[in-house]
Amino acid sequence: MNLKTILTWAGVAFLIWWVIQQPTSAAHLVHNIGNLLTTAANGLSHFVANI
Repeated sequence: MNLKTILTWAGVAFLIWWVIQQPTSAAHLVHNIGNLLTTAANGLSHFVANI
């Protein structure tokens, strides 16, 4: 096993543990990421429309 594989599995394990321990915080993070992507897509859409 190389370091990249170990770090990937450690990251997955941490995310699963975090979701189990603090589901509200995890849900807020996912919601905020969704809002960020929506805002970015709207901004890009407005930019392209104004060109």
